[in-house]
Amino acid sequence: MRKAILNNILNIVTIFMVTMFFSCNDSLKQVQKMGISENEPIGVAENINLKYTDSGRVTANLLSPKMLDFTNREFPYNEFPEGLTLYIYDDENKKSVVVSDYGIIYDHTNLIDLQGNVIITTADNRILKSEQLYYDQKKEWLFTNKPVTFTSEKDIINGNGFDSNSKFTNAEVIEVTGYVTVED
Repeated sequence: MRKAILNNILNIVTIFMVTMFFSCNDSLKQVQKMGISENEPIGVAENINLKYTDSGRVTANLLSPKMLDFTNREFPYNEFPEGLTLYIYDDENKKSVVVSDYGIIYDHTNLIDLQGNVIITTADNRILKSEQLYYDQKKEWLFTNKPVTFTSEKDIINGNGFDSNSKFTNAEVIEVTGYVTVED
């Protein structure tokens, strides 16, 4: 009889342990989220001076007063609520400048959304101004459907959109609303 009771207790303990074992799941992400609201960033960086290098050569330099890290979300991103300045250096070390009042970089889509007084000045002095501009990092493509002003060496073109590769070799102002040719 005693053996039967001991056997039953052993069976109950085994069932309890198996249940606990199978009810455990990978809760590392849940533990990491503890104490962090989904609406709060998991990190805040101030006075950023981030340099990107390729083969020992600086290719870009990102400056921003503040960056909020929301990579704890299902659709992770980094936000620059106080604006940003980006210096981009080409193979000949010529500098292009991107300035924006606000920026957001989406990790999964590699899309950058720049908003508010967006100004791009290329190394050869072409200037693009808009209130919003998107940059697809994978395709190296700039685009917007907001009003733009594009200034080249001889032309000032206003329109309601812009489409170009990152080198501006095929820049196109969409729905041109104004066109001025500047004479030497």
